[in-house]
Amino acid sequence: MASLALYVLAALAEIAGCSAFWAWRRTGASAWWLAGGLICLVLFAWLLTFAPSDQAGRAFAAYGGIYIVTALLWLWLVEGTRPTWWDLAGAGLALLGAVVILLGTRATGGPGRF
Repeated sequence: MASLALYVLAALAEIAGCSAFWAWRRTGASAWWLAGGLICLVLFAWLLTFAPSDQAGRAFAAYGGIYIVTALLWLWLVEGTRPTWWDLAGAGLALLGAVVILLGTRATGGPGRF
């Protein structure tokens, strides 16, 4: 459960940081938004260093599924656009992939290489 909370916090930081850049570049928001965006992106990177994995690539891959779900929640709750069924189906597949990545290596007791 702590891993999920960590990934959700990291996703929110990344999305907020990227949204700040989006607002500056695409909507004409003040350049001051970039400062907040950079802080959020640094927070995102720092949070991911606490991911429960011995390999960065595996942690980042598992994070991807959580990021997709969180981004769709952002789309809905912050941007006011409801996700489509296609969005939800894709998010479900990505989340399933994240679960397989996170739990798969723990279940086999090793990396389970090809």
